[in-house]
Amino acid sequence: MLYATASQTVGPYLHIGLSGLNCADLTASAPALAGQRIVIEGRVTDGNGEPVPDGMVEIWQANPAGRYRHAEDTRELPLVPGFTGFGRVPTEADGSFRFVTVKPGAVPGADGRPQAPHIMVSVFMRGLVKHVATRMYFPDETAANAADPVLALVPAERRGTLVGLDSGNDAGNGTLRWNIVLQGPDETVFFDI
Repeated sequence: MLYATASQTVGPYLHIGLSGLNCADLTASAPALAGQRIVIEGRVTDGNGEPVPDGMVEIWQANPAGRYRHAEDTRELPLVPGFTGFGRVPTEADGSFRFVTVKPGAVPGADGRPQAPHIMVSVFMRGLVKHVATRMYFPDETAANAADPVLALVPAERRGTLVGLDSGNDAGNGTLRWNIVLQGPDETVFFDI
Protein backbone atom coordinates (compact mmCIF):
# COMPACT_ATOMS: atom_id res chain seq x y z
CA MET A 1 0.00 0.00 0.00
CA LEU A 2 1.22 3.50 -0.85
CA TYR A 3 1.06 6.24 1.72
CA ALA A 4 1.08 9.97 1.13
CA THR A 5 4.31 11.75 1.85
CA ALA A 6 4.12 13.77 5.02
CA SER A 7 4.01 17.50 4.39
CA GLN A 8 6.97 19.62 5.42
CA THR A 9 8.01 23.20 5.17
CA VAL A 10 10.90 23.91 2.83
CA GLY A 11 13.00 25.24 5.67
CA PRO A 12 14.43 28.60 6.51
CA TYR A 13 17.11 28.55 3.80
CA LEU A 14 15.10 28.25 0.60
CA HIS A 15 14.73 31.58 -1.14
CA ILE A 16 12.14 31.68 -3.87
CA GLY A 17 12.34 34.71 -6.09
CA LEU A 18 15.03 36.99 -7.37
CA SER A 19 17.93 38.04 -5.27
CA GLY A 20 19.15 41.60 -5.17
CA LEU A 21 20.97 41.38 -8.47
CA ASN A 22 19.37 44.48 -9.92
CA CYS A 23 22.02 46.49 -11.68
CA ALA A 24 21.01 49.58 -13.60
CA ASP A 25 24.54 51.03 -13.83
CA LEU A 26 26.94 48.52 -15.36
CA THR A 27 29.79 51.02 -15.09
CA ALA A 28 29.59 51.64 -11.32
CA SER A 29 31.91 48.80 -10.31
CA ALA A 30 34.41 49.32 -13.11
CA PRO A 31 36.33 52.58 -12.54
CA ALA A 32 38.94 51.62 -15.15
CA LEU A 33 36.29 51.12 -17.84
CA ALA A 34 37.10 53.13 -20.95
CA GLY A 35 34.81 53.59 -23.91
CA GLN A 36 31.71 55.50 -24.90
CA ARG A 37 29.33 55.75 -21.94
CA ILE A 38 25.71 55.37 -22.95
CA VAL A 39 22.30 55.51 -21.32
CA ILE A 40 19.54 53.28 -22.63
CA GLU A 41 16.02 54.42 -21.81
CA GLY A 42 12.78 52.88 -22.95
CA ARG A 43 9.41 51.42 -22.11
CA VAL A 44 7.97 47.94 -22.27
CA THR A 45 4.42 47.97 -23.63
CA ASP A 46 1.83 45.36 -24.55
CA GLY A 47 -0.03 45.05 -27.84
CA ASN A 48 -2.47 47.81 -26.86
CA GLY A 49 0.30 50.27 -26.05
CA GLU A 50 -0.31 49.84 -22.32
CA PRO A 51 2.74 49.86 -20.05
CA VAL A 52 4.02 46.64 -18.50
CA PRO A 53 4.56 47.75 -14.89
CA ASP A 54 5.69 44.43 -13.46
CA GLY A 55 8.25 43.28 -15.98
CA MET A 56 11.97 42.80 -15.72
CA VAL A 57 14.56 43.67 -18.35
CA GLU A 58 17.96 42.01 -18.38
CA ILE A 59 20.86 42.93 -20.62
CA TRP A 60 24.13 41.20 -21.36
CA GLN A 61 26.87 42.62 -23.51
CA ALA A 62 30.51 42.51 -24.46
CA ASN A 63 32.93 45.12 -23.16
CA PRO A 64 34.27 47.89 -25.45
CA ALA A 65 36.99 45.53 -26.74
CA GLY A 66 34.33 43.03 -27.81
CA ARG A 67 34.92 40.42 -25.12
CA TYR A 68 32.30 38.85 -22.87
CA ARG A 69 33.02 38.05 -19.24
CA HIS A 70 32.16 34.40 -19.72
CA ALA A 71 34.15 31.17 -19.43
CA GLU A 72 33.55 30.32 -23.09
CA ASP A 73 34.99 33.61 -24.36
CA THR A 74 38.68 32.75 -24.30
CA ARG A 75 39.80 35.22 -26.96
CA GLU A 76 42.95 37.20 -26.21
CA LEU A 77 41.09 40.45 -25.63
CA PRO A 78 41.21 42.46 -22.41
CA LEU A 79 38.70 42.05 -19.62
CA VAL A 80 37.81 45.08 -17.55
CA PRO A 81 37.95 44.57 -13.77
CA GLY A 82 34.49 45.00 -12.28
CA PHE A 83 32.62 45.03 -15.61
CA THR A 84 30.38 41.97 -15.96
CA GLY A 85 28.33 43.17 -18.91
CA PHE A 86 25.16 42.11 -17.07
CA GLY A 87 22.33 44.37 -15.95
CA ARG A 88 18.83 43.82 -14.61
CA VAL A 89 16.07 46.26 -13.72
CA PRO A 90 12.37 45.99 -12.97
CA THR A 91 10.07 48.10 -15.10
CA GLU A 92 8.45 51.09 -13.43
CA ALA A 93 4.69 51.75 -13.19
CA ASP A 94 4.80 53.40 -16.63
CA GLY A 95 6.72 50.44 -18.11
CA SER A 96 9.97 52.38 -18.23
CA PHE A 97 13.48 51.04 -17.74
CA ARG A 98 16.93 52.63 -17.75
CA PHE A 99 20.50 51.35 -17.94
CA VAL A 100 23.85 53.13 -17.78
CA THR A 101 26.54 51.20 -19.59
CA VAL A 102 29.22 51.46 -22.22
CA LYS A 103 28.95 50.79 -25.94
CA PRO A 104 30.10 47.22 -26.62
CA GLY A 105 32.64 46.26 -29.24
CA ALA A 106 31.95 43.96 -32.17
CA VAL A 107 31.99 40.22 -31.46
CA PRO A 108 32.39 37.25 -33.80
CA GLY A 109 29.36 35.18 -34.72
CA ALA A 110 29.21 31.39 -34.74
CA ASP A 111 30.71 31.36 -38.22
CA GLY A 112 33.48 33.77 -37.23
CA ARG A 113 32.04 36.73 -39.15
CA PRO A 114 31.84 39.91 -37.08
CA GLN A 115 28.53 40.93 -35.59
CA ALA A 116 27.67 44.60 -35.23
CA PRO A 117 27.95 45.99 -31.70
CA HIS A 118 24.75 45.03 -29.91
CA ILE A 119 23.26 44.37 -26.50
CA MET A 120 21.37 41.15 -25.83
CA VAL A 121 18.08 41.73 -24.02
CA SER A 122 15.67 39.42 -22.19
CA VAL A 123 12.23 40.47 -20.96
CA PHE A 124 10.39 38.64 -18.20
CA MET A 125 6.83 39.41 -17.14
CA ARG A 126 3.67 37.98 -15.72
CA GLY A 127 1.87 35.91 -18.35
CA LEU A 128 5.01 34.78 -20.15
CA VAL A 129 5.89 31.15 -19.57
CA LYS A 130 9.39 31.82 -20.88
CA HIS A 131 11.22 35.10 -21.26
CA VAL A 132 11.52 36.71 -24.69
CA ALA A 133 14.94 37.47 -26.14
CA THR A 134 15.95 40.22 -28.51
CA ARG A 135 18.84 42.55 -29.29
CA MET A 136 19.42 46.27 -29.42
CA TYR A 137 21.71 47.61 -32.13
CA PHE A 138 23.22 51.09 -32.43
CA PRO A 139 22.05 53.75 -34.90
CA ASP A 140 25.59 55.01 -35.61
CA GLU A 141 26.74 51.56 -36.82
CA THR A 142 25.08 51.66 -40.26
CA ALA A 143 27.76 49.67 -42.12
CA ALA A 144 28.22 47.11 -39.33
CA ASN A 145 24.44 46.70 -38.97
CA ALA A 146 24.11 46.11 -42.73
CA ALA A 147 26.73 43.33 -42.54
CA ASP A 148 25.50 41.74 -39.30
CA PRO A 149 24.57 38.08 -39.96
CA VAL A 150 21.84 38.00 -37.29
CA LEU A 151 20.24 41.29 -38.30
CA ALA A 152 20.28 40.07 -41.92
CA LEU A 153 17.86 37.29 -40.90
CA VAL A 154 15.25 39.90 -39.96
CA PRO A 155 13.04 41.30 -42.75
CA ALA A 156 14.28 44.78 -43.70
CA GLU A 157 11.00 46.45 -42.72
CA ARG A 158 11.25 45.00 -39.19
CA ARG A 159 14.91 45.77 -38.43
CA GLY A 160 14.07 49.20 -37.04
CA THR A 161 12.50 47.54 -33.99
CA LEU A 162 16.00 46.40 -33.01
CA VAL A 163 17.83 49.72 -33.39
CA GLY A 164 17.96 52.27 -30.60
CA LEU A 165 17.32 55.89 -31.48
CA ASP A 166 19.40 58.87 -30.44
CA SER A 167 17.12 60.52 -27.91
CA GLY A 168 17.98 63.99 -29.13
CA ASN A 169 17.61 65.40 -25.63
CA ASP A 170 21.22 65.29 -24.52
CA ALA A 171 23.20 66.98 -27.29
CA GLY A 172 24.72 63.68 -28.47
CA ASN A 173 25.94 62.54 -25.06
CA GLY A 174 24.99 58.92 -25.65
CA THR A 175 21.38 58.55 -24.55
CA LEU A 176 19.49 56.05 -26.68
CA ARG A 177 15.74 55.54 -26.69
CA TRP A 178 14.61 51.97 -27.35
CA ASN A 179 11.12 50.71 -26.64
CA ILE A 180 10.14 47.06 -26.38
CA VAL A 181 6.68 46.26 -27.77
CA LEU A 182 5.53 42.76 -26.83
CA GLN A 183 2.92 42.23 -29.55
CA GLY A 184 0.94 43.92 -32.28
CA PRO A 185 1.92 45.60 -35.55
CA ASP A 186 4.92 47.38 -33.98
CA GLU A 187 6.11 44.30 -32.08
CA THR A 188 9.81 44.17 -31.37
CA VAL A 189 11.51 41.29 -33.17
CA PHE A 190 12.19 38.45 -30.74
CA PHE A 191 14.54 35.52 -31.33
CA ASP A 192 13.83 31.87 -30.62
CA ILE A 193 16.94 30.86 -28.70
